Amino acid sequence: MGKAHHHRHAQSHENAHANAHAHTHTDGHIESGPDASAEMDVKNTPYTAAERAKVAKSSTMVSVWVNIVLSILQIVVGFFAKSQALIADGIHSLSDLLSDFVVLIANHHSQKEADDDHPYGHQRFETAASLFLGGILLSVGAGMIWASVDKIMNPDAIPDVAPVALVIAIITLFAKEGLFRYMLSAAKRVKSSMLVANAWHARSDAASSLVVAIGILGHLMGYKILDPIAALIVGLMIGRMGWQFGSEAFNDLMDRGVDEQELQEILNTLNTTPGVLGVHDVRTRKMGDMVMVDAHIEVDRNLTVEQGHDIAVAAREAVMHRHRVLDLMAHVDPVDPPEVATA
Repeated sequence: MGKAHHHRHAQSHENAHANAHAHTHTDGHIESGPDASAEMDVKNTPYTAAERAKVAKSSTMVSVWVNIVLSILQIVVGFFAKSQALIADGIHSLSDLLSDFVVLIANHHSQKEADDDHPYGHQRFETAASLFLGGILLSVGAGMIWASVDKIMNPDAIPDVAPVALVIAIITLFAKEGLFRYMLSAAKRVKSSMLVANAWHARSDAASSLVVAIGILGHLMGYKILDPIAALIVGLMIGRMGWQFGSEAFNDLMDRGVDEQELQEILNTLNTTPGVLGVHDVRTRKMGDMVMVDAHIEVDRNLTVEQGHDIAVAAREAVMHRHRVLDLMAHVDPVDPPEVATA
Protein backbone atom coordinates (compact mmCIF):
# COMPACT_ATOMS: atom_id res chain seq x y z
CA MET A 1 0.00 0.00 0.00
CA GLY A 2 3.37 6.65 -1.49
CA LYS A 3 2.92 6.29 0.84
CA ALA A 4 5.11 7.23 0.64
CA HIS A 5 6.96 4.94 -2.29
CA HIS A 6 10.91 4.16 -5.21
CA HIS A 7 12.38 1.01 -6.66
CA ARG A 8 14.64 2.16 -9.47
CA HIS A 9 17.30 0.85 -11.83
CA ALA A 10 19.99 -1.01 -9.92
CA GLN A 11 22.85 1.25 -10.85
CA SER A 12 25.36 2.37 -8.23
CA HIS A 13 25.19 5.83 -6.69
CA GLU A 14 28.76 6.43 -7.74
CA ASN A 15 27.84 6.10 -11.39
CA ALA A 16 25.05 8.66 -11.17
CA HIS A 17 26.92 11.48 -12.90
CA ALA A 18 28.32 9.21 -15.55
CA ASN A 19 24.94 7.80 -16.49
CA ALA A 20 22.77 10.91 -16.16
CA HIS A 21 22.19 12.52 -19.55
CA ALA A 22 19.76 14.73 -21.42
CA HIS A 23 18.76 14.96 -25.07
CA THR A 24 18.78 18.53 -26.41
CA HIS A 25 16.30 19.54 -29.11
CA THR A 26 16.64 22.58 -31.34
CA ASP A 27 13.81 24.30 -29.42
CA GLY A 28 15.84 24.21 -26.23
CA HIS A 29 13.86 21.34 -24.71
CA ILE A 30 15.89 19.04 -22.51
CA GLU A 31 14.39 15.58 -22.09
CA SER A 32 15.51 12.90 -19.71
CA GLY A 33 14.10 9.39 -19.53
CA PRO A 34 14.13 6.74 -16.81
CA ASP A 35 16.93 4.96 -18.63
CA ALA A 36 19.09 8.00 -17.94
CA SER A 37 18.43 7.97 -14.21
CA ALA A 38 20.83 6.31 -11.82
CA GLU A 39 20.19 4.83 -8.43
CA MET A 40 19.54 7.89 -6.25
CA ASP A 41 18.91 8.21 -2.56
CA VAL A 42 15.33 8.73 -1.50
CA LYS A 43 14.72 12.09 0.13
CA ASN A 44 16.20 12.21 3.65
CA THR A 45 17.19 8.54 3.64
CA PRO A 46 20.50 6.89 2.71
CA TYR A 47 18.81 3.74 1.43
CA THR A 48 19.04 2.80 -2.23
CA ALA A 49 16.20 1.07 -4.08
CA ALA A 50 17.87 -2.34 -3.69
CA GLU A 51 18.36 -1.78 0.05
CA ARG A 52 14.78 -0.62 0.48
CA ALA A 53 13.55 -3.70 -1.36
CA LYS A 54 15.60 -5.86 0.99
CA VAL A 55 14.08 -4.16 4.03
CA ALA A 56 10.59 -4.59 2.58
CA LYS A 57 11.15 -8.28 1.95
CA SER A 58 12.69 -9.02 5.35
CA SER A 59 10.02 -7.15 7.35
CA THR A 60 7.26 -8.78 5.32
CA MET A 61 8.68 -12.27 5.86
CA VAL A 62 8.73 -11.61 9.62
CA SER A 63 5.05 -10.67 9.38
CA VAL A 64 4.29 -13.81 7.38
CA TRP A 65 5.77 -16.17 9.96
CA VAL A 66 4.25 -14.33 12.92
CA ASN A 67 0.80 -14.50 11.33
CA ILE A 68 1.16 -18.17 10.46
CA VAL A 69 2.06 -19.08 14.05
CA LEU A 70 -0.63 -16.88 15.59
CA SER A 71 -3.34 -18.04 13.19
CA ILE A 72 -2.69 -21.70 13.96
CA LEU A 73 -2.51 -21.01 17.71
CA GLN A 74 -5.75 -18.99 17.76
CA ILE A 75 -7.76 -21.40 15.64
CA VAL A 76 -6.60 -24.55 17.49
CA VAL A 77 -7.01 -23.09 20.99
CA GLY A 78 -10.26 -21.38 19.99
CA PHE A 79 -11.66 -24.71 18.84
CA PHE A 80 -10.85 -26.56 22.06
CA ALA A 81 -11.79 -23.58 24.27
CA LYS A 82 -15.08 -23.21 22.38
CA SER A 83 -14.33 -19.59 21.57
CA GLN A 84 -15.86 -18.54 18.27
CA ALA A 85 -14.39 -15.07 18.74
CA LEU A 86 -10.85 -16.44 19.02
CA ILE A 87 -11.38 -18.63 15.95
CA ALA A 88 -12.70 -15.61 14.04
CA ASP A 89 -9.67 -13.59 15.14
CA GLY A 90 -7.42 -16.38 13.88
CA ILE A 91 -9.16 -16.26 10.52
CA HIS A 92 -8.76 -12.48 10.59
CA SER A 93 -5.03 -12.97 11.10
CA LEU A 94 -5.00 -14.88 7.83
CA SER A 95 -5.99 -11.66 6.06
CA ASP A 96 -2.59 -10.26 7.09
CA LEU A 97 -0.98 -13.13 5.21
CA LEU A 98 -2.82 -12.01 2.10
CA SER A 99 -1.56 -8.46 2.51
CA ASP A 100 1.96 -9.75 3.12
CA PHE A 101 1.93 -11.68 -0.14
CA VAL A 102 0.57 -8.60 -1.92
CA VAL A 103 3.53 -6.61 -0.58
CA LEU A 104 6.01 -9.27 -1.68
CA ILE A 105 4.52 -9.39 -5.17
CA ALA A 106 4.42 -5.59 -5.45
CA ASN A 107 7.96 -5.34 -4.10
CA HIS A 108 9.13 -7.71 -6.84
CA HIS A 109 7.27 -6.08 -9.73
CA SER A 110 8.07 -2.48 -8.77
CA GLN A 111 11.80 -3.22 -9.16
CA LYS A 112 11.47 -4.18 -12.81
CA GLU A 113 13.39 -2.17 -15.36
CA ALA A 114 11.53 0.25 -17.60
CA ASP A 115 10.36 -1.42 -20.81
CA ASP A 116 8.52 -0.55 -24.02
CA ASP A 117 5.12 -0.89 -22.33
CA HIS A 118 6.20 0.94 -19.17
CA PRO A 119 8.79 3.56 -20.21
CA TYR A 120 8.64 5.22 -16.77
CA GLY A 121 9.21 2.00 -14.86
CA HIS A 122 6.91 0.03 -12.56
CA GLN A 123 6.95 2.16 -9.41
CA ARG A 124 3.17 2.59 -9.43
CA PHE A 125 2.73 -1.11 -8.81
CA GLU A 126 3.23 -0.16 -5.16
CA THR A 127 0.47 2.44 -5.35
CA ALA A 128 -1.88 -0.14 -6.83
CA ALA A 129 -0.92 -2.53 -4.03
CA SER A 130 -1.69 0.16 -1.44
CA LEU A 131 -5.09 0.66 -3.07
CA PHE A 132 -5.71 -3.08 -2.82
CA LEU A 133 -4.69 -3.11 0.86
CA GLY A 134 -7.09 -0.24 1.46
CA GLY A 135 -9.83 -2.41 0.00
CA ILE A 136 -8.85 -5.25 2.35
CA LEU A 137 -9.12 -2.94 5.37
CA LEU A 138 -12.52 -1.71 4.21
CA SER A 139 -13.71 -5.28 3.78
CA VAL A 140 -12.41 -6.36 7.20
CA GLY A 141 -14.02 -3.32 8.83
CA ALA A 142 -17.36 -3.98 7.15
CA GLY A 143 -17.23 -7.64 8.21
CA MET A 144 -16.52 -6.73 11.83
CA ILE A 145 -19.36 -4.19 11.85
CA TRP A 146 -21.78 -6.74 10.43
CA ALA A 147 -20.73 -9.43 12.94
CA SER A 148 -20.83 -7.04 15.90
CA VAL A 149 -24.32 -5.79 15.05
CA ASP A 150 -25.49 -9.39 14.76
CA LYS A 151 -24.06 -10.18 18.22
CA ILE A 152 -25.61 -7.08 19.76
CA MET A 153 -29.00 -8.21 18.49
CA ASN A 154 -28.39 -11.81 19.61
CA PRO A 155 -26.19 -11.73 22.76
CA ASP A 156 -27.16 -15.27 23.70
CA ALA A 157 -25.40 -16.49 20.55
CA ILE A 158 -22.00 -15.82 22.17
CA PRO A 159 -20.73 -19.25 23.30
CA ASP A 160 -19.21 -19.99 26.71
CA VAL A 161 -15.43 -19.97 26.52
CA ALA A 162 -12.61 -21.36 28.63
CA PRO A 163 -10.25 -18.92 30.42
CA VAL A 164 -7.30 -20.15 28.34
CA ALA A 165 -8.83 -18.31 25.38
CA LEU A 166 -8.23 -15.01 27.21
CA VAL A 167 -4.55 -15.89 27.70
CA ILE A 168 -4.10 -16.60 24.00
CA ALA A 169 -5.96 -13.41 23.07
CA ILE A 170 -3.64 -11.34 25.26
CA ILE A 171 -0.53 -13.05 23.86
CA THR A 172 -1.81 -12.40 20.35
CA LEU A 173 -2.53 -8.76 21.19
CA PHE A 174 1.03 -8.08 22.37
CA ALA A 175 2.54 -10.03 19.46
CA LYS A 176 0.47 -8.07 16.92
CA GLU A 177 1.27 -4.72 18.51
CA GLY A 178 4.97 -5.58 18.51
CA LEU A 179 4.75 -6.60 14.86
CA PHE A 180 3.02 -3.32 13.99
CA ARG A 181 5.71 -1.21 15.66
CA TYR A 182 8.48 -3.21 13.98
CA MET A 183 6.94 -2.92 10.51
CA LEU A 184 6.05 0.76 10.90
CA SER A 185 9.61 1.55 11.98
CA ALA A 186 11.00 -0.24 8.91
CA ALA A 187 8.48 1.51 6.63
CA LYS A 188 9.35 4.98 7.93
CA ARG A 189 13.07 4.24 7.75
CA VAL A 190 12.92 3.54 4.01
CA LYS A 191 9.90 5.81 3.38
CA SER A 192 7.60 3.24 1.78
CA SER A 193 3.88 4.08 1.78
CA MET A 194 3.07 0.49 0.85
CA LEU A 195 4.88 -0.85 3.94
CA VAL A 196 3.15 1.76 6.08
CA ALA A 197 -0.21 0.50 4.78
CA ASN A 198 0.77 -3.07 5.55
CA ALA A 199 1.94 -2.11 9.05
CA TRP A 200 -1.40 -0.48 9.80
CA HIS A 201 -3.11 -3.61 8.56
CA ALA A 202 -1.20 -5.45 11.28
CA ARG A 203 -2.47 -2.83 13.75
CA SER A 204 -6.03 -3.54 12.63
CA ASP A 205 -5.47 -7.19 13.50
CA ALA A 206 -4.10 -6.15 16.90
CA ALA A 207 -7.26 -4.10 17.39
CA SER A 208 -9.40 -7.14 16.68
CA SER A 209 -7.33 -9.13 19.19
CA LEU A 210 -8.05 -6.41 21.76
CA VAL A 211 -11.75 -6.73 20.98
CA VAL A 212 -11.55 -10.49 21.49
CA ALA A 213 -9.65 -10.09 24.78
CA ILE A 214 -12.23 -7.58 26.07
CA GLY A 215 -15.07 -9.74 24.86
CA ILE A 216 -13.74 -12.90 26.51
CA LEU A 217 -12.95 -11.01 29.73
CA GLY A 218 -16.44 -9.47 29.68
CA HIS A 219 -17.94 -12.89 29.10
CA LEU A 220 -16.03 -14.37 32.04
CA MET A 221 -17.29 -11.47 34.19
CA GLY A 222 -20.85 -11.86 32.92
CA TYR A 223 -20.92 -8.88 30.52
CA LYS A 224 -21.33 -10.52 27.14
CA ILE A 225 -22.40 -7.31 25.39
CA LEU A 226 -18.88 -5.82 25.71
CA ASP A 227 -17.56 -7.94 22.85
CA PRO A 228 -19.94 -6.75 20.08
CA ILE A 229 -19.84 -3.10 21.22
CA ALA A 230 -16.03 -3.01 21.14
CA ALA A 231 -16.05 -4.87 17.81
CA LEU A 232 -18.37 -2.26 16.33
CA ILE A 233 -16.07 0.60 17.39
CA VAL A 234 -12.94 -1.10 16.07
CA GLY A 235 -14.72 -2.09 12.86
CA LEU A 236 -15.50 1.58 12.22
CA MET A 237 -11.88 2.52 12.93
CA ILE A 238 -10.56 -0.13 10.55
CA GLY A 239 -13.01 0.94 7.86
CA ARG A 240 -11.84 4.53 8.26
CA MET A 241 -8.20 3.46 7.88
CA GLY A 242 -9.06 1.49 4.75
CA TRP A 243 -10.82 4.52 3.27
CA GLN A 244 -7.83 6.74 3.99
CA PHE A 245 -5.32 4.37 2.42
CA GLY A 246 -7.55 3.68 -0.56
CA SER A 247 -8.25 7.36 -1.24
CA GLU A 248 -4.56 8.28 -0.88
CA ALA A 249 -3.52 5.60 -3.37
CA PHE A 250 -6.34 6.56 -5.76
CA ASN A 251 -5.25 10.20 -5.74
CA ASP A 252 -1.64 9.20 -6.41
CA LEU A 253 -2.78 7.12 -9.37
CA MET A 254 -4.53 10.27 -10.62
CA ASP A 255 -1.12 12.05 -10.80
CA ARG A 256 -1.37 14.02 -7.58
CA GLY A 257 1.65 16.24 -6.99
CA VAL A 258 3.82 16.58 -3.90
CA ASP A 259 2.88 18.86 -1.01
CA GLU A 260 3.88 22.52 -0.91
CA GLN A 261 6.84 21.97 1.42
CA GLU A 262 8.44 19.32 -0.76
CA LEU A 263 7.76 21.36 -3.90
CA GLN A 264 9.48 24.36 -2.34
CA GLU A 265 12.52 22.24 -1.46
CA ILE A 266 12.79 21.07 -5.07
CA LEU A 267 12.47 24.69 -6.26
CA ASN A 268 15.24 25.75 -3.88
CA THR A 269 17.54 23.08 -5.28
CA LEU A 270 16.84 24.20 -8.84
CA ASN A 271 17.30 27.88 -8.04
CA THR A 272 20.62 27.29 -6.28
CA THR A 273 22.10 25.39 -9.23
CA PRO A 274 24.91 27.46 -10.77
CA GLY A 275 23.77 29.05 -14.02
CA VAL A 276 20.04 28.87 -13.25
CA LEU A 277 18.60 32.40 -13.23
CA GLY A 278 15.05 31.40 -12.44
CA VAL A 279 12.51 28.58 -12.47
CA HIS A 280 8.83 28.53 -13.39
CA ASP A 281 5.99 26.19 -14.40
CA VAL A 282 7.25 23.37 -12.15
CA ARG A 283 4.93 20.36 -12.08
CA THR A 284 5.22 17.14 -10.08
CA ARG A 285 3.40 13.83 -10.02
CA LYS A 286 3.73 10.79 -7.81
CA MET A 287 5.25 7.62 -9.24
CA GLY A 288 4.91 5.13 -6.41
CA ASP A 289 7.05 6.58 -3.62
CA MET A 290 9.08 8.52 -6.15
CA VAL A 291 8.30 11.77 -7.97
CA MET A 292 8.44 12.86 -11.60
CA VAL A 293 9.24 16.55 -12.17
CA ASP A 294 8.75 18.90 -15.14
CA ALA A 295 10.37 22.34 -14.91
CA HIS A 296 11.18 25.40 -17.01
CA ILE A 297 14.71 26.58 -16.24
CA GLU A 298 15.82 30.11 -17.12
CA VAL A 299 19.41 30.59 -18.32
CA ASP A 300 21.41 33.45 -19.79
CA ARG A 301 20.39 33.94 -23.43
CA ASN A 302 24.02 34.69 -24.35
CA LEU A 303 25.14 31.15 -23.49
CA THR A 304 25.67 28.52 -26.15
CA VAL A 305 23.26 25.62 -26.55
CA GLU A 306 25.88 23.33 -25.02
CA GLN A 307 26.28 25.56 -21.97
CA GLY A 308 22.51 25.70 -21.45
CA HIS A 309 22.41 21.94 -21.80
CA ASP A 310 25.12 21.50 -19.17
CA ILE A 311 23.21 23.71 -16.72
CA ALA A 312 20.04 21.66 -17.26
CA VAL A 313 21.95 18.42 -16.64
CA ALA A 314 23.51 19.86 -13.47
CA ALA A 315 20.08 20.96 -12.21
CA ARG A 316 18.61 17.53 -12.96
CA GLU A 317 21.41 15.70 -11.16
CA ALA A 318 21.15 18.00 -8.12
CA VAL A 319 17.41 17.41 -7.78
CA MET A 320 17.73 13.65 -8.22
CA HIS A 321 20.53 13.42 -5.64
CA ARG A 322 18.81 15.50 -2.98
CA HIS A 323 15.19 14.48 -3.37
CA ARG A 324 13.10 11.38 -4.02
CA VAL A 325 12.89 12.30 -7.69
CA LEU A 326 12.89 9.50 -10.23
CA ASP A 327 13.47 11.83 -13.17
CA LEU A 328 13.32 15.52 -14.12
CA MET A 329 12.47 16.86 -17.57
CA ALA A 330 13.67 20.45 -18.06
CA HIS A 331 12.71 23.02 -20.66
CA VAL A 332 15.47 25.63 -21.07
CA ASP A 333 14.20 29.21 -21.47
CA PRO A 334 16.68 31.92 -22.56
CA VAL A 335 16.35 35.17 -20.57
CA ASP A 336 18.28 38.42 -20.21
CA PRO A 337 21.00 38.26 -17.56
CA PRO A 338 20.32 40.24 -14.35
CA GLU A 339 22.53 43.17 -15.31
CA VAL A 340 20.73 43.55 -18.65
CA ALA A 341 17.24 43.09 -17.22
CA THR A 342 17.76 45.84 -14.65
CA ALA A 343 19.36 48.31 -17.08
